Amino acid sequence: MNKITLKTLILALLLLSNLNLWSQEEASNEETVNMDELLLQFQKYKDSIDKTFNYQTGDVMLGDNLALLNVPEGYRFLDKEQANYVLTDLWGNPSNGDYGLLGMLVKQDESPVDVSYAVEVSYSEEGYIEDDDAEDIDYDELLVGMQDDAKNSNPERVKQGYPTINLVGWASAPFYDQQNKKLHWAQEYKFGEDDENTLNYNIRVLGRKGYINLNVIGDMEVLDDVKNNLDPILASVEFKEGNRYADFNPDLDEVAAYGIGGLIAGKVLAKAGFFALILKFWKFIALGIGGVFMAFKNKLFGKKEA
Repeated sequence: MNKITLKTLILALLLLSNLNLWSQEEASNEETVNMDELLLQFQKYKDSIDKTFNYQTGDVMLGDNLALLNVPEGYRFLDKEQANYVLTDLWGNPSNGDYGLLGMLVKQDESPVDVSYAVEVSYSEEGYIEDDDAEDIDYDELLVGMQDDAKNSNPERVKQGYPTINLVGWASAPFYDQQNKKLHWAQEYKFGEDDENTLNYNIRVLGRKGYINLNVIGDMEVLDDVKNNLDPILASVEFKEGNRYADFNPDLDEVAAYGIGGLIAGKVLAKAGFFALILKFWKFIALGIGGVFMAFKNKLFGKKEA
């Protein structure tokens, strides 16, 4: 039997179910799953979807002359419309309206149908973020507060149908590049009873009226890969003249209600359901994979309820 990841297996199982490759009567008599056929059908499905995408490389304009993205080597870019399709139609996440989505980076040798991680690119216009507090932040103390916020959000998460969330700690401690006005940090999360923890790598590029957010979400196993590509990703985005941090005009522009510490802690975002939104940008995070698998397996093999 060919080796196949659980995520890919489940997607392929669901694909076979949707294509009705086996009738319920036939499935009830099957003792093993034909993995070669399953993989073949999955590959056909992936190829058919991938052909619909118009990937971009090189220089890409973000927004209305907002910023320039030079797609890092080894990645491809999907514009806003295609990224929204991936997040909602392909990955099955609920639509969240126009929250500033600009597009998505995926690895050159991967497809959105089956990715190790993707980089969701968005813009948040919440005002000019003053960075006076950057050198005085106690990140250990900040982490404790963030862990409490995550814990306190769980009753509402459960109420809304999301799994509980536990902020395990920093996967990479916050670092602020004062000169280039770029901030990055990473957190390790545990969703529900999921055996595999989740990586949330945050990159913020500060501008005149807000910031560009490059949000990397995947399993913890991709941490080294992301770190190895961090420098080119950081260097890939620059605001256009008129939107740069240095272009701030105190007589015209609003100042954000928080600084660097608040941006990392997500105090403002938490009010908008930030810990629910984390779930939004990864197709398999704590979505009951085991439950889906068992439900399909029971249907496939005709197991009767007690």
